[in-house]
Amino acid sequence: MNSTFVNEVMSKNILTLDKSTSLQEAAEHMKKLNVGCVIVTDSNNPIGIITERDFVTKIAAEGRPLFTEIKEVMSAPLITIDPEETIWEASELMKERLIHKLPVKKNDEIVGIITTTDIVKISSVGSDSEMRRICDQILLRMEKE
Repeated sequence: MNSTFVNEVMSKNILTLDKSTSLQEAAEHMKKLNVGCVIVTDSNNPIGIITERDFVTKIAAEGRPLFTEIKEVMSAPLITIDPEETIWEASELMKERLIHKLPVKKNDEIVGIITTTDIVKISSVGSDSEMRRICDQILLRMEKE
C-alpha cells in the first residue's frame, strides 16, 4: 500500500510574524496572503500559532483590543510534524491534540503547514474503491480505541 506523505500535501504558503506584532497587523497580513494562521516567532524561532478561530474565541469573544500583541493570544507550545511523516500520522496528531492546522517543521524551520482541509482534499481524490479503502482504515482505527 502506498502512503502519502505530509510534504506531498502541505502548503508552503506560510506567514510568520514576531510575537510583538499587533492583532490588527497580523489580521492584515493574513488577509493579504490569504492564509488562515500565523506562526508566531521569537528571534525567528517558532514558538506558537494564532488561527482564524483564535480571532473569534480569544479576541472578538473576549473584546480584546486590536493593539494587543499576538503573543497574548497564541497557542503554545507549537505542535509540529516532520515533512516525512504520513498523512495518517498527521491526522492522528491533529485528532489527539484537537487542532486543525499543523505546522511542518524540518531542521528547526517551519517549511509548510497541513490542515484538515488538505487531508479531506487528498482523501477525496481517486476512485470510489480508493475512498472505500480509506474509510475502512479509518473505521478500523476507531474500533481499536
